[in-house]
Amino acid sequence: MTDDRPRQLGRTPPMGWNSWNAFSCDVTEADIRTAADALVDTGLREAGYEYIVVDDCWMATETDSEGRLLPSADFPNGMAALADYVHERGLKFGLYTSAGTKTCQGYPASLGRERLHAEQFAEWGIDYLKYDNCGDHRGRDAIDRYAAMGDALESVDREIVYSICEWGENRPWKWGRNVGGHLWRATDDLVAKWRADPDEFGLGIADALDRMADIDAGAAHGPGGWNDPDMLQIGNGPQSGQSEHEPVDVQRPLTKAERRTHFAFWCLLAAPLMIGTDLTSLSRFDRELLTNERLLAIDQDPLGIQGTPDRRDSDAEVWSKRLADGGAAVAFHNRGDAERDISTHVSAVDVAGGTGRYRVCDCWTGNEWDTGGSLAMTADPRDTAIVRVTPC
Repeated sequence: MTDDRPRQLGRTPPMGWNSWNAFSCDVTEADIRTAADALVDTGLREAGYEYIVVDDCWMATETDSEGRLLPSADFPNGMAALADYVHERGLKFGLYTSAGTKTCQGYPASLGRERLHAEQFAEWGIDYLKYDNCGDHRGRDAIDRYAAMGDALESVDREIVYSICEWGENRPWKWGRNVGGHLWRATDDLVAKWRADPDEFGLGIADALDRMADIDAGAAHGPGGWNDPDMLQIGNGPQSGQSEHEPVDVQRPLTKAERRTHFAFWCLLAAPLMIGTDLTSLSRFDRELLTNERLLAIDQDPLGIQGTPDRRDSDAEVWSKRLADGGAAVAFHNRGDAERDISTHVSAVDVAGGTGRYRVCDCWTGNEWDTGGSLAMTADPRDTAIVRVTPC
């Protein structure tokens, strides 16, 4: 499959909400309707979060006689009616299936039935498809399996964002665009921990940052196709659905510093922003974090560059990302156990040359100042200071 069509979808990283981290396999139609209402009521829709995505376990245990997917009894009104409910609230609707014979939780999936299921999704009014990598692959490689669904989605009369959830195993940033993908997972599943133990399921926040620094996938990233370090864990802890379902020991929620670092880096990476918490219990801190206009502007910057590390010492890191206005976002991350001053210079980060004077804006406080090139910020343990630097 060649990718010679205009790419109107995914011009900026998708933003929305996904059911898995909050509800895991216990998700119901009522949960989705409540989430759609909450996305509006909390102001998240107005901030740009527009997709409501139902993850695994929405299906019945058997297909119909033609192989079509059927909703489970927990979705009594069906997916077309649920899509209508979401659309009536000015949002877009997404579903999940897998590029194998079964989903990760053992429900019927889409391998060999890609066209049939794509037609179903279009008929139901689906706007977003998360396509996982579980089940029997029947000897077919990843590119072949994901291209089959990409072709099927292209054949239907509906625009559907295509999210490739292949966990980064076969470097999907190398081929994701060519099979029709608009975003592709670059990492294993993210869990609600700072770091996961080696024998645990998934990656913690710091683990995922290490992974994104190591894979060197930024060249494949940009408008129409995004590296995805997985869904946000802001607001989650030991009692969230994924934490209880997966083999991982989550003993506490992420601290405020850890949540700030999580969100700051996902925005610096120009990552898709899919909230994964129960929106009915969203704290004021988390709501204000998720709607920070200065950080969202960095994530949604039309240039679409992925932030990359400029310096990674044992306890201090500096990352930066060029922005469309000629400036850059610069992050100062403290991995140590004590407050730390971290400094750099515009010549060492991704800031365009200018007149020798630069305007700096602290993305947390909104405070602004000028500099001749020196940049220095103070960060608490596991926290991240992030600024926007613009040539004067």
